[in-house]
Amino acid sequence: MRKRRDREFEQFFCSSKDQVFRALLVVTRDREIAEDAVSEAYTRALALWETVKQHAAPSAWVARSALNYVRSAHRVTARMSSSENLPEVPVSDDPPTDPALLRRLLALPERQREVVALRIVLGLDTKQTAELLGIAEGTVTAHLFRALTRLQQELSEIAPKEAWL
Repeated sequence: MRKRRDREFEQFFCSSKDQVFRALLVVTRDREIAEDAVSEAYTRALALWETVKQHAAPSAWVARSALNYVRSAHRVTARMSSSENLPEVPVSDDPPTDPALLRRLLALPERQREVVALRIVLGLDTKQTAELLGIAEGTVTAHLFRALTRLQQELSEIAPKEAWL
């Protein structure tokens, strides 16, 4: 029984860890904090695996746990206010992430980063994102719209310049 549980959890971990980590990296803008939070969240998930695996979206449960860990520890405040700590490269090249896009994504306001991380990076739907963040579905949609509009404007401004290089 325990071996089966361990195998199930290992499969879940391997299939979801990069996505959850990328989402937390976008939210926290700090690789070390994201690593700590994700590690803590997966440790909790393993301890509660029988409950977590019944969740409609176990990766959302882990992401929520990681976000709670970050918020309760109050470890992000100083690092989040500085753009000097923004990572230059994505966590993994699967799928590849444009460094210019990543820099602009990490520069978004906190709530917009959270929504983009959960809706796009982690692939949650609007309802799951709203529940995870404790906000209304309309608020999720508004933040996503603002974030994508800003990213589109900023990237379209640099695209013509880079085409000539």
